[in-house]
Amino acid sequence: MPDRRRSVTAWWCASRRRTAAPTPPGHTNTGGTKGPPRPDRSGRPLPDPLCGRHAARIPFHQAGAGAPGAPRGAAGTDGRPPTGRRPALIGSKRDRTSSPAAEPGPGDDDLPPGTRLTIADLLTLANATCGFLAVYFTTTGVLMPHLSEAANEDGMARQSAATAVMLILLAAVFDLFDGLVARRLRSSAMGAELDNLSDLISFGLAPAYFVLVYGLVTEGANPGVAVVAAVLVMLAVVLRLARFSATTVPEGVFQGMPSPFGALTVVSIVLLRLPFIPTLLAVTGAAWLMVSRVEYPKPRGRLAAITLIWVCVSMGCLMAWAFNAPGGAALLRTGCALQIAGAVAIPLAATVRRLRRRGTPA
Repeated sequence: MPDRRRSVTAWWCASRRRTAAPTPPGHTNTGGTKGPPRPDRSGRPLPDPLCGRHAARIPFHQAGAGAPGAPRGAAGTDGRPPTGRRPALIGSKRDRTSSPAAEPGPGDDDLPPGTRLTIADLLTLANATCGFLAVYFTTTGVLMPHLSEAANEDGMARQSAATAVMLILLAAVFDLFDGLVARRLRSSAMGAELDNLSDLISFGLAPAYFVLVYGLVTEGANPGVAVVAAVLVMLAVVLRLARFSATTVPEGVFQGMPSPFGALTVVSIVLLRLPFIPTLLAVTGAAWLMVSRVEYPKPRGRLAAITLIWVCVSMGCLMAWAFNAPGGAALLRTGCALQIAGAVAIPLAATVRRLRRRGTPA
C-alpha cells in the first residue's frame, strides 16, 4: 500500500510539471496549476509539498498538510492529522510577521509587558499630578492676586499656599506608597524612570517655585536672590535623583536628605515667615543636605507609619491656618519648627551613631 501511494504521488508531481506555467523572474512556483504563480516575498524558493523529499514521508491523503504552502491549522509540521482547532487567521498575533496584511491595527495590544502601567505606576503618576497642581495653586492663588492687587489678597494667598503645601504632602504619601506597592506586588520596567520624573516635579519644581514666588510677593525681598535660592533647590533635587539612580547605597538608608523630606523642609522654612536673608540661608542649607552624604533612614515599617501620621498632622495644621481657625497660626509655626528640627536632628543622630560605631567618642 505505501508503494502504491508513492507511485501515485510521483505521477501527480510529473503531471503538474508538464501543466505548470513557466515561472517569471522573481517568482516562485508553489505548485498551483491555475493562474500565475504567486510571488515569494522573501526571494527564497518554497519547497514543493508533494515532490522530492516531502513525497517520501508525507502520505498522499495528507500531502501538503504541514507544508509551507498549505493552509494554516490543517495539521502540524510533523504531518499529523488536523486537531480540530480553528486555523490561525491572517492578522492574528502569530501571523503578523509573515503576512503582508498583518499590519497591527489601532485596536491591537502591541505594548510589551514592561511598558504596561501597574498599580505602583498609577500611584507615581498621582504623585506627579499633585506636584503640578501645587504649582498651579501657587500661581493662581498667591502670585496672580499679588500682581493684580486683589482686595482679599491675604486670605486668598493663605488658602492657596496651604493647598499647595498639602498637595506636596499628598505627593509624598503617594511616593511612600508606590514603593511599598511595587515591593509587594510588581513594578513595570519604566517604574524607576517614572518615579524620578515625578519626584522632580513634586519635590524639585514645586518647592523651588514656592521659594521663587515667596521672593516675589514678600515686601523687602530681593527677587534675584530668591531666584538663585530656587534654582539651588531644583538643582539639588536633580543631582540627588541622578546620584540615587547611578550609585548603590547601603540597605535601609538614603545618602542625603530624601527629596520629599527636603521639599517639606523647604516649604516649612518659607511658611515660618522669618526675615528674608535667614530664610534663604536656611533654604540653601536644606538644598545642601539633599546632595550631602549624610545618611537618612528609609521610611519602612514603624518609621513609615510615623511618617504617615506626621503627614496627617501637618495637613491638619495647614487646614487650621488656611481657614484662620483659633490658634491656627501657632499650630502652623509649631509644625514647621518640628519639621526643620527633624531635618537637622536626623543627620546629627546619624553622625553620632557612625562615630560610636567606629569607636570614637562623639
